[in-house]
Amino acid sequence: MGDAPDSEDAKALAAGLRRLVQAAAEVVEQDGEAAPSVRRVREHLGCELAQVLSVSTRFEVWEHVNLHLGVEAYLRAHTPEAEWFGVGGQHRGHEDIMGMLLAARHSGGYALGAADYATAAVGPEDSVEVVQVGLVPTTAPDGTPVLVGIRGPNDFGPPACRLEVLAADRAAARAVGGEVERLMREHDAFRRQVLAFGVSEHRGNELVTFLPRPALDADDVVLPDGVLDSIEQHVVGIAEHSERLLAAGQHLKRGLLLHGPPGTGKTHTVRYLMSRLRDCTVILLTGPAMRLIGQAAALARRLQPSMVVVEDVDLIALDRGFAAGPTNPLLFTLLDAMDGVGADADVTFVLTTNRADELERALADRPGRIDLAVEVPRPDADGRRRLIELYGRDVDLRADLGPVVEATEGVTASFIKELLRRAVLDAVRADGGGGVPVVGDELVDVARAMADERASLTGILLGGSDGPPRGPGGPDLPQPGLAPHITRHRYSW
Repeated sequence: MGDAPDSEDAKALAAGLRRLVQAAAEVVEQDGEAAPSVRRVREHLGCELAQVLSVSTRFEVWEHVNLHLGVEAYLRAHTPEAEWFGVGGQHRGHEDIMGMLLAARHSGGYALGAADYATAAVGPEDSVEVVQVGLVPTTAPDGTPVLVGIRGPNDFGPPACRLEVLAADRAAARAVGGEVERLMREHDAFRRQVLAFGVSEHRGNELVTFLPRPALDADDVVLPDGVLDSIEQHVVGIAEHSERLLAAGQHLKRGLLLHGPPGTGKTHTVRYLMSRLRDCTVILLTGPAMRLIGQAAALARRLQPSMVVVEDVDLIALDRGFAAGPTNPLLFTLLDAMDGVGADADVTFVLTTNRADELERALADRPGRIDLAVEVPRPDADGRRRLIELYGRDVDLRADLGPVVEATEGVTASFIKELLRRAVLDAVRADGGGGVPVVGDELVDVARAMADERASLTGILLGGSDGPPRGPGGPDLPQPGLAPHITRHRYSW
């Protein structure tokens, strides 16, 4: 092994390395001078890139449209003439905007270019262009120059979007970020909309879809006497008197459970509530999207007055005695979400189930979770007649309804709706011409034919009578999961 280097030699080597690093830095700085994207940033901010601070805020992927709307509102207030520009080049999937600028300064790999745009929905039929990757020069509220950047979700990066504010002063960057977030909420595209949370097939990304708001009148809902009134008093009545209730120290958050056999009209009733509360934001969860209940509850709190609808809640809230394991994490998430929305929030949780007897008691053992449970039963003879008239109101209905009502004993609303569809289809095929279809006494033949299918899979799926009805004359619906404080409404036709 050789001797250790002389101290003087080591000093000389260190000095040479230092000069080499300094020379390399000067070359890099000269390269930075030649990068148009870096020069654009430096000229606006009035400092070198090494002095630029980046304050970044991450948002959920579905907030991209609101982020764009918030930034555009900020620009209108401070620099309406400002123009977006972009940083072009390959391999932008994993880099934030500041990282791309630093890479451009070192290697010139990211060139100055136009901002990238994407399309985002702002309603069931409306959409806007939103910045996908771009920067725009503007000023902070105190006049300090800043650059605001948007980095939207992409196929390579995480399922999120980011706001990046570049400035020489951190306080100025934070002030801009805070004001943009405030304007995002002021111009929120989700407010007063009907939204459905979903999960895409691509990498499991969470999605928010805009749905048309139903347009239903009370006459469109066929339920036993008193059912709809009870539901409206609990949901709509509290919404209409929210300010006075709060002033009297009363809570606004409420929970409604609609239970009954499949096809009796639970979802239809929910659609009526959506139509009735036109200024209310509605958030729908069903199937795999139920795992997003936490995000849905947070969104409902932000956009109140709002309503969160969890359909077929028994799929996640079965009594733990029925589960294979000792716990149900998704159930706990639902309970935490319902508890996390403050009592003063004008938020309604509406849950539907076909199996109220199997619901976890914890779902209803505390006020503010479920306050009202309403059974939606199978229709009696008068209800079936009203349903036939309702679903046949756009056709020339000439049938004697007495035999039809008799032939449909024990069926549900969805069964009768399908009955009218089949009868109208038969009438259209037989007529072959235009005009309003005429449905005559052949309706009873269709009803009897469908009644013969009750024991088949088709009949069961359509809500055909698959046993004694859970109403008058049938077995009572057990309710072990409904706590004593909950108002229970069972109705006879």
